[in-house]
Amino acid sequence: MRFKNSSALIRLAIFCFSVVLLSQTGFAATINTRPLIRKKHRTVTETPHARKRMRTLARSRATSHRTARVVNAGMRHRSRHRYYEHFTMSSFNNDITEGDVTAGEDPVVREAAIDALGNMNGTVVAIEPTSGRILAMVNQKLALSSGAQPCSTIKLSVALAALNEGLITKETEVRLGGRSHMNLTMALAHSNNAYFEALGRRLGFARVHQYARQYGLGELAGYNIPGEQLGTYPTTEISAKLGGVGKMCSFGEGVSVTPLQLGALVSAIANGGTLYFLQHPTSPEDIANFQPLVKRQLSIAPLIPEISDGMAGAVSYGTARRLNLNFSEEEVLGKTGTCSHEGTRFGWFASYAKTNVGHIVVVVFLEGGRPTFGPKAAEIAGRMYRNLYDHEFFLAKPLLPADSVAVRSLTNTQ
Repeated sequence: MRFKNSSALIRLAIFCFSVVLLSQTGFAATINTRPLIRKKHRTVTETPHARKRMRTLARSRATSHRTARVVNAGMRHRSRHRYYEHFTMSSFNNDITEGDVTAGEDPVVREAAIDALGNMNGTVVAIEPTSGRILAMVNQKLALSSGAQPCSTIKLSVALAALNEGLITKETEVRLGGRSHMNLTMALAHSNNAYFEALGRRLGFARVHQYARQYGLGELAGYNIPGEQLGTYPTTEISAKLGGVGKMCSFGEGVSVTPLQLGALVSAIANGGTLYFLQHPTSPEDIANFQPLVKRQLSIAPLIPEISDGMAGAVSYGTARRLNLNFSEEEVLGKTGTCSHEGTRFGWFASYAKTNVGHIVVVVFLEGGRPTFGPKAAEIAGRMYRNLYDHEFFLAKPLLPADSVAVRSLTNTQ
C-alpha cells in the first residue's frame, strides 16, 4: 500500500513538473521577439594597396577640379577678350542736319527721315527708283563721304552675280559644312556669311569684281552732286590672311561703298534693272526741269524674283524684322549689314517699299559704337515708312513721263 502511494506520488510530481515546464515554454514563446540567429555586422577592411590607390585618385580629382576651374576661367577670360570690342565713336549726334541743302527735296520725305533718325549718328537717303531722284538726304556730309565697309549688304551684289552666272537658283542648297545646307532665300534672310563665302570662292575674284563694277560699285553714283566722294572696290583680291574673296563676298572686307552707290543698286532692283544716275535737286527750278538720266541697263530682270523672297524674308522673319515694330501695312524688301573697323561699328539697311502706287528706296547708314548695328538701321527705316504712310505718301500721284524723249541716257559713267 505504501508502495502504491509512493508510485502515485511520484507520477503526480512528474505530472506537475511537466505542466510547469510547458507553461514556462509557452509563455516565453509569446513574449520573446528576438531573432533566434543574430546577424553579424560586416566590416569592409581595405587592403594597403586599395588605400594607396584611393588616395591617388582623390589627389587626381582635386587636381582635375582645380585645372578645370583654371581652364574655364581662362576660357572666359579669352572669350571676353576675343569678343569684346572697344569703340571710340559715339552712336549719337544731335547736329546731323547741319549744312544740308534742302530746297529741292520733298519736305514730307525729309521730315519723315529726320524724325526716324532721331539723334542717331547716321544718314538716311530716300530715292525715287523710277527716276533716280533723291527725295531726301539727311546728314549730307556723311551720305556724300567716301563710304564705309558695306558689311552684309554686299551680299546683294554677290547673289545677283551668282544667279547671272547660273551657279544657283533661289532654291539651290549650298553645303556649309558637315550636314548643314542652306538656299539663297534663307541665306539672304538670315545673312549667312558661310553661304556667301562659298559663292565668292566658286565665282572667283575676277567675276565678283566684274559684276560689282557693273552694278555701280567703285564709281560715282550721282550726277553732278557737289561733294560726292568715291567708294572703292579693289582691283585685286585681298590677302588670304584677311579671308580672300570669300570675306569680300560675305561682309565686304576691303570694300568701301557709299549710301548713294547702295541706293542706286537697290533702285535698279526695285525698278527692274535700270541703273540711274542719282540726282539731287537743290532748288525749285531743278525740280521743274528734272529729267531722269540712265547710266546703263542691267540684265537682272529675270533674277529679281530670285532674290525678292530673301529680301522680303529678311524683313518678315530675318535680320531686319525690327522694321515691323513700326510698320507692316506695305511690303518692304531689304538687306541689313553689321560690321566694324578700327573702333567704329557700321549699321546698314538698304530697302524699298513695294506698293501698288510705286516704290521708294530707303538707305539707312549708321556709324558709332555698340548701339549701332544693322537691325537698328532697319528699325529706323520702319519708323520712316510709318511716317510716310501716316502722311499719305503712298497714295497715287501723277506719274513721271515714261517716253524715251523725257528720259536721257548718258554713256559716261564718271
